[in-house]
Amino acid sequence: MERTIVANFDTRRDAETAVEHLVQEHGIERADIFVRAPGAANTAGTRAAGADVQSGHPGVKKHGEPELSGPIEVSVECDAGRATVVKSTLQKDGATGLRME
Repeated sequence: MERTIVANFDTRRDAETAVEHLVQEHGIERADIFVRAPGAANTAGTRAAGADVQSGHPGVKKHGEPELSGPIEVSVECDAGRATVVKSTLQKDGATGLRME
């Protein structure tokens, strides 16, 4: 039976890390993972981190500010047998508000 597990993350960096762990360590298909802003506004999370803070180029200052309008939502479609590992991975990577749909 298919399950959808939904979690919120405070930063885009944490959400991206969770996605990479699910794909690379647990074999979840990237096509079964969805990342979005849960509201109408675009958002990079509730606080800046990673590329939102640094330009990625040594000696180059970051230009602009990230849009911090709410959490990043990650939803994962998986079979019931993998739900425990998916939930555990999301929580380990900083998920809040974890729920099953």
